[in-house]
Amino acid sequence: MAVVTLSYRAKFNAMSRAMWRELAEVFGRVQASDAWRCVLLQGEDGHFCAGGDIAEYPDFRFDAAQLRAFHEDDVWGGLSAMLDCDVPIVAAIAGNCMGAGMEIASCCDIRVAADDAKFGAPIAKLGFPMAPREAQLVARVAGELTAREMLLEAAVLEAAEMKSRGFLHRVLAADALHAHALERAARIASLAPGAARLNKQTFRALKTAPALEGQAQAAIENIVSTAYDYADSAEHREGIDAFLAKRPARF
Repeated sequence: MAVVTLSYRAKFNAMSRAMWRELAEVFGRVQASDAWRCVLLQGEDGHFCAGGDIAEYPDFRFDAAQLRAFHEDDVWGGLSAMLDCDVPIVAAIAGNCMGAGMEIASCCDIRVAADDAKFGAPIAKLGFPMAPREAQLVARVAGELTAREMLLEAAVLEAAEMKSRGFLHRVLAADALHAHALERAARIASLAPGAARLNKQTFRALKTAPALEGQAQAAIENIVSTAYDYADSAEHREGIDAFLAKRPARF
């Protein structure tokens, strides 16, 4: 299991440009290696991610070309590396999960949160919208109703509300969050890693343009040609053999 920690203590783990680039690098390495079976993603010191590092913004936000490069290269580079990662990602969300935090959390497969966590994207107070790709991501995962509320009203929502809307899998007391997230990540890591990667590839296919346009079957057909290549894999044989022998599988 890999543990990835967002760390910028002075700013509740707000994402700097360097952190976005590092995020892309880290998840690129995870994707390229067979060593990792699950990623536990967390923030440091009781917060997940408070958004972007606003102190950096005057350096580039007032020039359209530089602003585009920030969102399309730095931010989307980090988010797309997470979205393209076939290794399951569990997010342990405490404290602030704002703006960039919502975007990063939306890239994760399992999301658990402390009961005092706060969720939002109140950037309307800063005078700018969410970038298109990022808004599409949050609207798709958190729901359009939630995205509109966060972006148009600068609404900040409680963890219990986010669970009721389907964004969170579980809400726990803050002091129980880490152990619970670690347990879930360990459970995933103990299961068949190849199967997990294939499942994530299928989920990704269902989010491609044909699928989103109501042509889910066309999206699935694109991966069917190689979908059963695992038939003779050691993992597949071990899973079936272990079940028939009534013993735990050793993946």
